[in-house]
Amino acid sequence: MAESSRSQVFRDGLLDGAVVVVSGAGSGFGRETALEMARLGATVVGCGRREEPLAETAELAAGLPGAFAHETLDIREEEPVDAFFARLLERHGRLDVLVNNAGGQFLSPAEAISPKGFRTVIELNVTGTWLMSHAAATKAFMPGGGGKILSVTLSPHNGMPGMVHSGAARAAVENMMRTLAIEWSRFGITTCSIAAGQFATETLLTKYPREVVENLEHSIPLGRTGRPEEIAWLLAYLASPAGDFYSGTTITIDGARDNWVGPWPPEQVRSASGSLPAEERRNAG
Repeated sequence: MAESSRSQVFRDGLLDGAVVVVSGAGSGFGRETALEMARLGATVVGCGRREEPLAETAELAAGLPGAFAHETLDIREEEPVDAFFARLLERHGRLDVLVNNAGGQFLSPAEAISPKGFRTVIELNVTGTWLMSHAAATKAFMPGGGGKILSVTLSPHNGMPGMVHSGAARAAVENMMRTLAIEWSRFGITTCSIAAGQFATETLLTKYPREVVENLEHSIPLGRTGRPEEIAWLLAYLASPAGDFYSGTTITIDGARDNWVGPWPPEQVRSASGSLPAEERRNAG
């Protein structure tokens, strides 16, 4: 516990006094982000659809410098979202950062996705992000003089076969953040998207086909999947004063997967005596 009670990257007390909402705080990126923010002194309010995972996060947060509280919440429902922020402001009097992490999708060929399945992914990723962002802005950030909205999306951006519903949803969120960065700048609100590539989360390791999981690291130029805490570190940085001038952009964190598939040079152009084919080496010489 001693090791996990301190951040590996940032100074103690970096987020002292900050109030942060993290959706999807019961697992994966959301849990790691909530814990990192609490390590840095923030008061974190996590939400999610199921109580049990949130309670597990609360147990892990016990004894950290900050605090972690949680509520169950379906971010797709307007009235519960509004009530969530009303209670938060009643208890804490302010909100500094909203992390829109909750989302979801399933792997499927496009032709096999039903209208209901497509709507479900759009409602969770797009409608949910909008309702949370709108409520945070109108109820907390605008009256309070500003705040930050950080929305987790996906990489790569050049098309993800089997994920057309999620690709459409995450593109919508990224454009939403770009637009709100302009419209709400007059209220002191900044917005960013964080496009996450392939990370070794429990969901990835247990919910996706073994063939997909075993070959993921071979598709990433850096040769490995990401670690969930690396997303948490980036979000903590953006939540801190160091992130105050980031707005209207998408930050991609994916080991260069957005730019290329697999290692460089590819195996088919390698040779036993060097990284270039023999003919290219002769030409280079």
